[in-house]
Amino acid sequence: QSSPGHPTPPPVAAGWSRWRRWWYAAKPASWPKLLVPALVGQAAGFATARVGSLEAFVAGVALTVLLLCFIVFANDAGDEHVDRIKRAMFPEGCSPKTIPDGVLSRGSVWSAGVVAALGCLAWAMAVGWMLPRPRLWLWTALALGLFVAYTFPPLRLNYRGGGELLEMVGVGAVLPALHVYLQAGHVEATLAWVAPGLLCTALASALASGLSDEVSDRAGGKRTFVTMVGNRRARRWVERLILASAVGWAVVGVFAAHAFSAWAAAAGCVWTFVGWQGLRRLSTRATTNAFRGQRAYKAVLHRCIWGAGVIVAIGYAIRGLS
Repeated sequence: QSSPGHPTPPPVAAGWSRWRRWWYAAKPASWPKLLVPALVGQAAGFATARVGSLEAFVAGVALTVLLLCFIVFANDAGDEHVDRIKRAMFPEGCSPKTIPDGVLSRGSVWSAGVVAALGCLAWAMAVGWMLPRPRLWLWTALALGLFVAYTFPPLRLNYRGGGELLEMVGVGAVLPALHVYLQAGHVEATLAWVAPGLLCTALASALASGLSDEVSDRAGGKRTFVTMVGNRRARRWVERLILASAVGWAVVGVFAAHAFSAWAAAAGCVWTFVGWQGLRRLSTRATTNAFRGQRAYKAVLHRCIWGAGVIVAIGYAIRGLS
């Protein structure tokens, strides 16, 4: 259905194969947003247990992919209204949207989201029984519940304000902790020192994701950090959070060498600081509706966040081997 005053653009996927439609709708380019925190958790679990489990690693990858599919498809279903508005307002300025552009039908997207959620819980229960990890299904249910609260009634925090904070908790804390438990069988204070850096970068990513949707979200009645404070202030907060993350890695390197590889903390600090400088250089190009500039800005941000995550994972792996 079209939104009032915003006709639906013609389908762009008419000649696409079924495989291409599902692959596009799954948005694989966004997968590192969860795969990197999952890798950090797996490495932290290895450092805690001192004995790695290949089965736990493979099970964790599968669980994260199922969780990703649920989030992607459920988000497309929940955001159909504002997606239609954005495609009508900016037909040449944004990428095709799954439901409005006819990539997949609404029913297919809803079904895929439900199947992925049920598969996620079923897999967690099966893995929890086999390894054994009896509380794995509870961690998984918590991760799923956070996203339900993010997009769907009755909370629907991404529409009422607070969605970014919920994403920060889910990506920066719950997901890594889930994988620590999966790999080690228990969750200790392994993540405590790196938690500030992980939380800062997760929140920065959440804030930046709203930059390209500022106008359409406001038109659709969606209350996000960007719609509340505006583009310029949102960018400033993204950059402050990345700088705070760099400082956090420096603190880890100085005060937590007993718990984490000092050289990895230093490398994470330098990488994140260089990323912060790149964001500052591109910031003036990422203004409202400047979609090309925003894509460049977010590409630098993602390289910064995901690269630092990989460095942190390597640091934990080194501690586990030492």
